[in-house]
Amino acid sequence: MRMEQVKVYTFDELDENAREVARAWYREGALDYEWWDSVYDWAKEAGRLIGITVDRIYFSGFSSQGDGACFEGRYSYAKGSVNAIKKEFPSEPKLYRIAELLYDVQRHNFYSIGARCAHRGHYYHSGCMAIDVWPDETMSERTTLSELHEEYIIDAMRDFADWIYKKLREEYEYLMSDEQVDETILANEYEFTAEGNRW
Repeated sequence: MRMEQVKVYTFDELDENAREVARAWYREGALDYEWWDSVYDWAKEAGRLIGITVDRIYFSGFSSQGDGACFEGRYSYAKGSVNAIKKEFPSEPKLYRIAELLYDVQRHNFYSIGARCAHRGHYYHSGCMAIDVWPDETMSERTTLSELHEEYIIDAMRDFADWIYKKLREEYEYLMSDEQVDETILANEYEFTAEGNRW
């Protein structure tokens, strides 16, 4: 049997190389909770204002081919959507463009277009959504939805899924940033060896 003395340090006492080791240790298990919940809530609220009811969101990320986000849900006209989005999400121009495009299509089709979005395949990007678009039963029998307007609705649903992915990536990058990692390590008062290994 032998006894050894080991000096332990707080994070702010480490040199920069040791801090990098400590950050790497923290990042390995840092996101072991559903960190995306707040983004999901935000996306569902944005969708509601636009007229999209989001039932489920899927995503994978953030460094492989095929990464992205998609959702399942449905879309129908939401009165006042453009103004509502501008008011509630003032720093999200992509959402304005989606809301404006959907409004324009609805205006040309008597505000009677609906859509359903479902996930298909093994990946989770916007291209993995099956999107069915239709005029509802209130439209005249003489009125048909043009292929161009149908494509606009499909593009808007995919753009919304891409916006969700962008928000997820931003949240992930924020949580894994040096500044946020350092703050969390210090708040939890973790201790380390001189090399930065967790004690």
